[in-house]
Amino acid sequence: MEGKPSLKPITVVIGLGRSGIGAARLLNHEGFQVIVLEQSRSPDFCHLANVLKQEGIEVKLSADLELNSFNEWDNKLHSVVTSPGVPWDHPTLNALRSKGVSIHGEVAIAWKYLKQIPWIGITGTNGKTTVTHLLNHVLQNNDIYAPMAGNMGYSATELALNYKQKKHDLLDWVIMELSSYQIESAVEINPSIGIWTNLTEDHLERHKSFSNYQSIKQGLLTRSKIRIFNWDDPNLRKIRSEYKNSIWISAEGPGTDKNPASFWINKKGMVTSNQGNLFPVSDFKIPGKHNLQNLLLVTAAALEVGIPTNQIAKSLKTFPGVPHRLERLGEINNVTIFNDSKATNFEAARVGLKAIEKPTITIAGGQLKEGNPSAWLNQLKESVVAIIVFGEDSHKLEKLIIQSEFRGPIINCRDLKHASLEALKRMNQLGAKTISLSPACASFDQYVNFEERGEHFRELMTPHINNQSQA
Repeated sequence: MEGKPSLKPITVVIGLGRSGIGAARLLNHEGFQVIVLEQSRSPDFCHLANVLKQEGIEVKLSADLELNSFNEWDNKLHSVVTSPGVPWDHPTLNALRSKGVSIHGEVAIAWKYLKQIPWIGITGTNGKTTVTHLLNHVLQNNDIYAPMAGNMGYSATELALNYKQKKHDLLDWVIMELSSYQIESAVEINPSIGIWTNLTEDHLERHKSFSNYQSIKQGLLTRSKIRIFNWDDPNLRKIRSEYKNSIWISAEGPGTDKNPASFWINKKGMVTSNQGNLFPVSDFKIPGKHNLQNLLLVTAAALEVGIPTNQIAKSLKTFPGVPHRLERLGEINNVTIFNDSKATNFEAARVGLKAIEKPTITIAGGQLKEGNPSAWLNQLKESVVAIIVFGEDSHKLEKLIIQSEFRGPIINCRDLKHASLEALKRMNQLGAKTISLSPACASFDQYVNFEERGEHFRELMTPHINNQSQA
């Protein structure tokens, strides 16, 4: 009967981003009355609101995350679902908790509907996207349907909805890349396999301290049935004694008698285990020692899934790499161009610069994150002949680099377009072998995300690369 109030439980979803839309559609499908609160009122969000309205989902635009935004559903509110971008300890969420409202992260909602499928949870400060893509590639090549979701690929709830609506083939595994934001708000999840790539300072503006950030990441591994760690990471080595019955990999050798590695690369370049040599790494074309660590993490996980060693080796040979992560775009006058837009912090940028041929001209900039820049600054002095900074915090970056006594040119540009042109102008006179977009910063000052920044860099460089190929 028209006008009759709904008796469905009310769930409020915060935000019209990818994860918010996924959560709203999943819960609507499961019979909840869903209302989405979105702070913006942009044309794109107005369009999305109309689309969702046709699906039976109400959207309130220009709705700030304040307690009075929830007043009209007092005593009727069943739960609130947050997106990863909303701080888990936001004052409004805490106020709602004190009133007895259940607060859930988007990934926790997905877990409720997907927990019967074995999960591989992948986390780490850096490298998790490469490991996620590489493991997906190996599993898919061996007829194991294991889509990527979470921090990239599908949102977790989008994947869950597709599964519920039978839009996918039968899921064999789920490969879930998980950021600290997602883990923090989804303590329910306990993956069949957990992988921890590395641990360095990141997101301290959100998590307040390094120890808190570490504790959140560590929780995922503690709850995992099979745990795979990177022994080469000094911070992970410190917790080895807490995870004795776990898998540890090392690109540096077999470890010690007291702390042996489960998988390692020997001096002859062979992936090795206690069972002997498995396969050579020479056919794996992605540069950098950190990518050998990623290869070992994936090998360990794939073996646990049940893929034979020879099939893992065969699949690794055909891996094309990850867009925006040390992505080789081509050459201009024998100078190789790399798109490393995903290097959104100092450590990721340092690792990328170390992996490519030097001397290089690097382009850095955007929004600075909290963290220790020392190792990155030292890598600049070792690898870089000129650095071009751009974006919101370009002057702060410039000051850091000057203080480090970097001896090459430092050029400050207002945006990526001018920075890219400057790099092309100087590459031959400085004898550069490579140019790398290696931002060491978040992208949100000028771009929606690092992918958009990387695509812009590709657009800027492609005409020059094409001209070179036609010459």
